[in-house]
Amino acid sequence: MTHVFHRHLHSTPPVAACASGMRIQDAAGRSYLDASGGAAVSALGHGHPDVLAAMHAQIDRLAYAHTSFFTTEVAERLADELVRTAPAGMGHVYLVSGGSEAVEAALKMARQYFVEIGQPQRTHFIARRQSYHGNTLGALAVGGNAWRRAPFAPMLVPATHVAPCYPYREQRAGETPEQYGLRLADELDAAIVAQGADRVIAFVAETVGGATAGVLTPVPGYFNAVRAVCDRHGVLLILDEVMCGMGRTGTLYASEQEDVVPDLVTIAKGLGGGYQPVGAVLAQKKIVDALSQGSGFFQHGHTYLGHPVACAAALAVQTVIRRDGLLAKVRADGLAFGAMLRQALGEHPHVGDIRGRGFFWGIELVADRGSKRPFAAALKVHAAVKQDALARGLLCYPSGGTADGVHGDHVLLAPPFIASRADLQEITRLLGASITAVTRASVAAGG
Repeated sequence: MTHVFHRHLHSTPPVAACASGMRIQDAAGRSYLDASGGAAVSALGHGHPDVLAAMHAQIDRLAYAHTSFFTTEVAERLADELVRTAPAGMGHVYLVSGGSEAVEAALKMARQYFVEIGQPQRTHFIARRQSYHGNTLGALAVGGNAWRRAPFAPMLVPATHVAPCYPYREQRAGETPEQYGLRLADELDAAIVAQGADRVIAFVAETVGGATAGVLTPVPGYFNAVRAVCDRHGVLLILDEVMCGMGRTGTLYASEQEDVVPDLVTIAKGLGGGYQPVGAVLAQKKIVDALSQGSGFFQHGHTYLGHPVACAAALAVQTVIRRDGLLAKVRADGLAFGAMLRQALGEHPHVGDIRGRGFFWGIELVADRGSKRPFAAALKVHAAVKQDALARGLLCYPSGGTADGVHGDHVLLAPPFIASRADLQEITRLLGASITAVTRASVAAGG
């Protein structure tokens, strides 16, 4: 009997009892290799002594102070560090408690920016199909995942959704990656014009697509073309790096690898590595200046903004990443991890695509490789892979609706940055066994 309102009400998950490094142990004594960092959260794994020490020290000094009364030294230090390492022009950091809050704050910040500069007619956002930006109503409204949106659609503010950068399924035969990226940018341009360029607030995009499409990496030049379209129409570019940022793809911000600078960027997950709930919006100086010279007040707020213990945890996580050279490690070991996955699964009859960067990889599963036909949605292949992997002692992050919001299955891998190559090889071995067992059974079931 449980009184916890669990995500799934027909079963109760195992009780996590303790964790260290790459592994979590449940109350029955079973050990699990964490190949997904929870939901791409655990950058340093579990129980890192430096982070725990920083949190303890902060609790002893000051556990909580409301931001309507005080700032704190640790919040100021964290903001200084984030601005120091941020994309060019980022001047301020708005600290929140997680990814959905960060996106919600970014949407409202973007809207207020245009109100402050005398363009209140701008009310519309454009995002991409098969995107995920969070579960609060504003974030869900800009998100493009059909399954998550469907029950709440009557409550969502209208938004326009254009095609994702999804070369495996949507790049045309004979079309180069660069041509494909330009075609997508042209679609965005047409959507802005159709809506009315003076009515659009921002284009919102995950720099590398995350949970709902299985690590969609942008083709070369795509984001440069998108940036040019936004600039041409005076539209802001909001990059969502809640999942792909903070080193997950091998650079602190995934946008660094695209040579593009957003107007607003959202971060969370890897920011605090799971040690405390924390997220942030980083804003270009022009946005902060507009509010400062106008009302002087951002009309938004939450109780736990800039929570001192969360800030201490985040600052410690970022300090360890920099001190221990983990970004370089993720780049090098990420190449090795990709090679392991391709060697083990590249010719698998039910693996359609393997894509990713750094310690962020997606494996798309298909019923038929030649036609790219997904498994029947009713089979819930992704859920079966998760359960089979769990039984083998592996934690991975599968999801469904990959292809169109209803059909398609993928597995997302996002191991902690501390993973050794032996860990990565074990992840590959266990996941390969699960994919083989589940897809064989799914084919037998008529998938």
